This record gives sequence, structure tokens and C-alpha cells, in this order.
Amino acid sequence: MLVSVALALEYEAICMLAEHRLAAGLSLAQTDIFVTGLIAMAEPVQLFFRWRPQLRDPGDELVLEAAVNGRASAIVTFNERDLQEARRSFDIEVLRPGELLRRIKP
Repeated sequence: MLVSVALALEYEAICMLAEHRLAAGLSLAQTDIFVTGLIAMAEPVQLFFRWRPQLRDPGDELVLEAAVNGRASAIVTFNERDLQEARRSFDIEVLRPGELLRRIKP
């Protein structure tokens, strides 16, 4: 998993929203532990180039920038539709999480 500073901050902000914490059944402290652990496992990506605007949804630009600058071969997301331009413009595969799991399953 690749992450830029901007993308890490976006993940943190989204995960800390009350609606997401409630859906996950996590307290604020538990969510903080989860986000901190997730970011610690990620490979940091320094952004050398900004590729905006490329996508219909400006919120997806951070994901695309981390993927392109980190030379990712795929973006794993439930939001396939909004990230299809990544496939066309940058030759980055866009996969749903289930498809990734099927590919890595022994």
C-alpha cells in the first residue's frame, strides 16, 4: 500500500468522521489506533509531480497521485467507475478488493 502525506491526512479525516466510526463500531481512540497502524504499514510516496485534474471526482486525485508517483501497478478500490481514467491515462489497473484477494489466494 502506498500513501502520500496528503492521502494519509485524508484517510485520517474520513476515518475520524462520526458516521464511519459508528459504522465500524470503534471509539475515537480505537479509530486513532487503526489509522496510525494503517499508515505505519504503508509505503510512503513523495510526490514529484501533481497530475491534477485527471478525474471527475477531485477527492480521488490524491489516490491517483500516490499511485502514479509510487509507480503502482494497481489501485484497489470499491470506486472503480471514478478511477477508470487511471487505467486509460497511466496504465494502472483498477481492481475491486475481492479481485485482489482472488489473485493472491494460494
